[in-house]
Amino acid sequence: MATEEIRVSGTVQGVGFRPTVYRLAKACGLHGDVCNDGEGVLIRVSGSEEAITKFVARLQTECPLLAKINQLIRTPYKGEFKFDNFVISTSVSNAIKTEIAPDAAICLQCQQEIFDPFSRFYRYPFTNCTNCGPRLSIIRAIPYDRCNTSMSAFVMCPECAKEYHDVENRRFHAQPIACHACGPSAWLERADGKSVTASMFSMLDDVDAVCTLLQKGEIVAIKGLGGIHIACDATQETVVQKLRQRKKRYHKPFALMARDIEVIEEYCSVNAKEKELLTSSAAPIVLLPATGKKVVAASIASGQNTLGFMLPYTPLHHLILRRMNRPIVLTSGNLADEPQCIDNDEAREKLGTIADYFLFHNREIINRVDDSVVRVIGDKVQIIRRARGYAPAAISLPSGFENVPQILAMGSELKNTFCLLREGEAIISQHLGDLENAAAFNAYEETLNLYLNLFEHKPEVIAIDKHPEYLSSKLGKQLADTNQIKIHQIQHHHAHIAACMVENGIPLDSPPVLGIALDGLGYGDDGTLWGGEFLLADYRKFQRLATFKPVAMIGGEQAIYQPWRNSYAQLIAANLWNDCQQQYADLEIVKFLDDKPLKLLNQLIEKRINSPPASSVGRLFDAVAAAIGIYRDECSYEGQAAIAMEAIVDISSLNNHEETLIYPFNFSFSDRIYYIDTRPMWQALLDDLQRQIPQPVMAAKFHQGLANAIVQMVKHLSQKNLISQVALTGGVFQNRILLEQVTKRLETLGIKVLTHSLVPANDGGLSLGQAVIAAAQLIHES
Repeated sequence: MATEEIRVSGTVQGVGFRPTVYRLAKACGLHGDVCNDGEGVLIRVSGSEEAITKFVARLQTECPLLAKINQLIRTPYKGEFKFDNFVISTSVSNAIKTEIAPDAAICLQCQQEIFDPFSRFYRYPFTNCTNCGPRLSIIRAIPYDRCNTSMSAFVMCPECAKEYHDVENRRFHAQPIACHACGPSAWLERADGKSVTASMFSMLDDVDAVCTLLQKGEIVAIKGLGGIHIACDATQETVVQKLRQRKKRYHKPFALMARDIEVIEEYCSVNAKEKELLTSSAAPIVLLPATGKKVVAASIASGQNTLGFMLPYTPLHHLILRRMNRPIVLTSGNLADEPQCIDNDEAREKLGTIADYFLFHNREIINRVDDSVVRVIGDKVQIIRRARGYAPAAISLPSGFENVPQILAMGSELKNTFCLLREGEAIISQHLGDLENAAAFNAYEETLNLYLNLFEHKPEVIAIDKHPEYLSSKLGKQLADTNQIKIHQIQHHHAHIAACMVENGIPLDSPPVLGIALDGLGYGDDGTLWGGEFLLADYRKFQRLATFKPVAMIGGEQAIYQPWRNSYAQLIAANLWNDCQQQYADLEIVKFLDDKPLKLLNQLIEKRINSPPASSVGRLFDAVAAAIGIYRDECSYEGQAAIAMEAIVDISSLNNHEETLIYPFNFSFSDRIYYIDTRPMWQALLDDLQRQIPQPVMAAKFHQGLANAIVQMVKHLSQKNLISQVALTGGVFQNRILLEQVTKRLETLGIKVLTHSLVPANDGGLSLGQAVIAAAQLIHES
């Protein structure tokens, strides 16, 4: 007989792991126990060596749906062993090394129960089991036991307690287990404070009444899993416009939810991979081509050819949509740019002028968790916003990072996340938004403190972005000073590239890759703003080989929201403005710019007054979009013009590689760096405007030309540097067309292309890159 201790780490708490261990141990005839502790799951077993080996093998192959085993270590057990059966022991509190599971969409079995009149969970909006339900959104501390969650406020009734303690039941040790008799409840309120009329209750219940309200054109705030959403009928243009005006969200696309795949397919085409994502336990918003027979309200996603759909991921949403044969808007319950509301009183105060009704419940949301957003490009998933369903699942680091000390990376200013690095894995927070908003920054601090306490994380190093004005960097410096911790300042685009390397499994000591980081802007090593970079990089350092010719951002941040500023700056930088006034005076863009205070703008550029030069490809997209007449005057969110231009691209022109359908770019060399010069592109574009070439064709020629210029630069740099792998990163590479065109052309040259799939290409993935660069530099120093 052998006696062993088996240590299992990974996502192994709150996912039905101990019940699985129990059943398998009993099946293999073993004695012993299993318990949760701060490091994960600890198993002690006694039996024949053959039986223990069989047990371990089955544990790995029959792992619960939501579980993930990162490591399983078997050692002989030398302690006292007094078990004549196999039992589940009480959880042990010790040093925290385990993971927290993401919130998971309702499973099929629970779905069936909430619609089964003979089930005790019939129409219960908080039905769950070990295979689904809340995790991160309700947890206060580890181990993941009921007493450490917001479910501690609800005492289990005898029937729930019976299922909770029945090892053969799928709710065995399901911490949020509850029912009508003992669990949270939902209720409907009017936003104006008046009582809900009795006629409303001709419906089955308050939850069912929400469906009727939506069908009648009302706007309803719904408290869900990780926050409060605002909902309305997505097919009624008047209602959607009313929501936009009330929410002060005038153009940014709204997310949609539909009862089932069949409803979604009436509005969008859905391939097998997209269907798999929609129905997964993560249940993200999936961006889909809007090519169905039916259309939603015009202002849902104006200027775009995709719609963001998700399926109901909680029993509450399923019950609301049971009778709904069309999609609903389901957007964050917040004022413009503020974090999503999670508290009932806060919602009454802040959303009372937006919603007509509230559907509240009394299960406290501990952690705000937005909906994740993904899209499929080729056959690969690209995460645009990593939150519910994905965070805070750990990302395993490549070889070489196994023994790094604890590191905290603070992330960026926009689309912020932070990252905790420890023992060969990275824990990245859920999407926390744009920190320039005071409420968002406060939420960022609260979430950071929660994670540090949850994981008992005591960083030895803090990594920050080099930009001196980022609030995350300022907070990082304060924490470092207060706790006398070493700080590492990480260059923005190097962090983008390192994040891409990590998720593609590039080992620590690998040769450098050529990273192409294209985005809005980041603080460069020379104190200027970068945004179109070709960096030869490993995890420790980088060399800037090429960039786009810098162009002034006239008015600084104003250039992000007024694309015409970029058009004028580009034409000035290309020395083409005089030609515009002489040869192209009749063009709309030239007339538009002539009406601006050009003398003042020229002074701003020449004296660099709030008009810093930037190599930003994001602003180049804005400039081209404005020139051809897309959101020329004003945008309400960053990248709006570029997204709209991508949406209109003429696909037939895109597939034609004739030189006449590709805008040209020039290369130059100065101060030991290559530059991509946009002058010839602008000359050709002005000619096309004069010839009245259709917008979709010009948009295609720009995308093709830019992809061609990028690939030609890679070919040129490859002649002087050993380059076998290219990492494509930064927010600009969320553009499907550019990503596909560059990838296809590079692969034709035999170059391996690295892209993102686990973390966003945008600044949402930046904290991961910051953390691993700091780790690599520490290892090198030691």
